[in-house]
Amino acid sequence: MKLASAPGRIVSLGLACVLVCSAGAVVATAQTSTPPELPATLNAVDFNFVGQANLGAPFQIDSGRLAETKGTSEAIRGYAHLMVTSHIPVVDALNVILKQKAVTPSNTLLHGAYNAMIATLEADRRAAFDRDYLSGQVEYQKGNAALFEQEIQNGSDPDLKEFARKTLPKIVDHLQRAEKLAAAAGVHIASK
Repeated sequence: MKLASAPGRIVSLGLACVLVCSAGAVVATAQTSTPPELPATLNAVDFNFVGQANLGAPFQIDSGRLAETKGTSEAIRGYAHLMVTSHIPVVDALNVILKQKAVTPSNTLLHGAYNAMIATLEADRRAAFDRDYLSGQVEYQKGNAALFEQEIQNGSDPDLKEFARKTLPKIVDHLQRAEKLAAAAGVHIASK
């Protein structure tokens, strides 16, 4: 088994931690106070969800486009193509909801993590690319599943909750596919 590179592990773990930790922390915030930038129509859980989901889907498209050309196997390139084609309608659907509600998502902490991961993937070659892309996908999909579950359980906006309900099965499918690809490629994923 190959271990992920130190920068790749740091970015992957940081990304997953930001997704999971911010989803958990927002519950406490939602129960105690309302952030000043929060739109009147969204509670803190919904606002957190919108900010992260709005940035996550474009990240999947960008990283998927890289993997479509840089992945060393047809399986990785096929998975990457799935990420691109399945996230474009997700972005579109979320944008329709946000437009209807006149909500502008916040710039989240994830922006820096996503930029770092894209930069790592752009610099990676061959096996290093595959390893970092697959380990990043597994960690991302785990964090994304937790984010969408958080919205379903604790969000208050019915449109966002329905969007999360409809999208979560796709995330679970993507996670299972990423885990299988990682295992087949011998990529070690730290269990949590």
